[in-house]
Amino acid sequence: MGVEQAPTKKGKESAKGLRRSAAQEEKKVEARKGSELAKGAERFEERSKSSDGKSAGAKQQTKKTKSV
Repeated sequence: MGVEQAPTKKGKESAKGLRRSAAQEEKKVEARKGSELAKGAERFEERSKSSDGKSAGAKQQTKKTKSV
């Protein structure tokens, strides 16, 4: 839930705190990694890869071709 969407003042404050915390954590990870994390769709794809290196989309494609 975004800061603007929170129905109460306490919810808005919590959302702001969560957003700040996530930004701080991202900066720490980027500093350790030595480069910026991927953003947007690239980040989604990077995070969706499992330990075998295949993305969720690639796995679904192989399931579809096997079942046809």
